[in-house]
Amino acid sequence: MALVSMTGFAEAHGGRDDVRWRWEAKSVNARGLDFRLRAPPGFDGIEPPARVLANERFRRGSILASLVFEPQEGTRGLRIDPVALAAAVKIAKEIESDTGLAPARVDGLLGLKGVVVQDDVLPLNSQERAVRDAAILGSLAMAFDKLARARSAEGAKLELVLSAQISEIGRLTDEATKLASAQPQAIRERLLQQVRELTASGSFSDERLAQEVALLAVRADVREELDRLHAHVGEARTLIDSKEPVGRKLDFLAQEFNREANTLCSKSSDIRLTRVGLSLKAVIDQFREQAQNVE
Repeated sequence: MALVSMTGFAEAHGGRDDVRWRWEAKSVNARGLDFRLRAPPGFDGIEPPARVLANERFRRGSILASLVFEPQEGTRGLRIDPVALAAAVKIAKEIESDTGLAPARVDGLLGLKGVVVQDDVLPLNSQERAVRDAAILGSLAMAFDKLARARSAEGAKLELVLSAQISEIGRLTDEATKLASAQPQAIRERLLQQVRELTASGSFSDERLAQEVALLAVRADVREELDRLHAHVGEARTLIDSKEPVGRKLDFLAQEFNREANTLCSKSSDIRLTRVGLSLKAVIDQFREQAQNVE
């Protein structure tokens, strides 16, 4: 099983009788699974089962499902809003009483905004609505299946990118290991130079020399950092080959990579090792950005 991305887009179409609709499903990265439904008024009842469909297919990602409802000509109905009409009649009578103007005509009242309402569809009874909603949810399931395939396809591309970045981190770690092995000689030469300076100043003592030796040895020892970097490279490759969602683990591993690279740079006493450490940080940052898109 390849890695799965949290980024994708899909759509599905459906219809019943003379009514047509379209689902659009979009997905971007998120810390957990965040599902949102955008539907016309009157379709609130499909949100709970739609959320179940999303939970069955996805583990992480911000998913937006949008329903575009497109009734065909001949299926629209007109009705009068009794509350709006009553309010309009009351206002007309008050104006007639206060001003003596002619009473309002029926066509004028019906022409007021909100008095006559155009329904998207003719009214449905509960059984018809249940059948319609089931068909709409079936189309949503198709859209989610397409979205899952799109996320898998994007994940396969991510896997290639992440694998290449892991290989580069491994190569730079090997290079840093070779350079670090030459540090003892550099430390020795630096220490001898400091001893000469301390002796010349007349303030040299065995205790001071021991302190300098200990300080240089601690600061220059990067074996633990390099060992952990090697171990992290192996762990990253294992996660890439895993059949489980590993996005969170890869994100955490990127933080560990960065921590070791920072310490390596701070301890380095060789400009070449520092440059390798900076290159490591650059690749690790790219790795972290890509890992945040993995489910």
